[in-house]
Amino acid sequence: MWLLPSHDPPHREIDPLASPFHRFALLALAVSGYANLTASDLELRRQGPSYTIATLQELHQMGWLPAQIFFIIGADALADIAAWRAFPDVLDAAHFAVVGRAGTAPEDIIPLVPAVAAHLAPPGYRPQHERDTKVFAVAGRTRDISSSLIRDRLQQGHPIDDLVPAAVERHIMANRLYGSVGPLHAEQ
Repeated sequence: MWLLPSHDPPHREIDPLASPFHRFALLALAVSGYANLTASDLELRRQGPSYTIATLQELHQMGWLPAQIFFIIGADALADIAAWRAFPDVLDAAHFAVVGRAGTAPEDIIPLVPAVAAHLAPPGYRPQHERDTKVFAVAGRTRDISSSLIRDRLQQGHPIDDLVPAAVERHIMANRLYGSVGPLHAEQ
């Protein structure tokens, strides 16, 4: 699984508080030791906004077929997919695996976007050919952790050791990211 930090996220209301290179370092530290997870700088090597369609097209140029790619997205982000560049064509560029996040379940969002609902894979579905792409609703529980929660806790002087790996926390503190100050574990 490749994890790709955006160089310039086009749909964020505010600019990320950490540079793209710090965000890449944080990701690389977070996945260190996990053989099946790779921090990729694919989007960081491009200038300008990081559009999903451009990333998927680059993967196609590398030889990946649309049906070989599963783009994992949170249900909260799926709610805004109609505003993405090349929507709805982006749905033909890869499978989309939609995971519930922060009280937003895939089954609540998918029906609200007709083009996404039309791509929904039925239970037990298996792709039929290299260009056959679908949207998969992924059932599962995820922890309610977000970058905003981490930033808020740091700015309030609260510890984040229950939210991020130790190496990530050390990088944040050493580089004073997100308004972090003081010792690694703030006294309560």
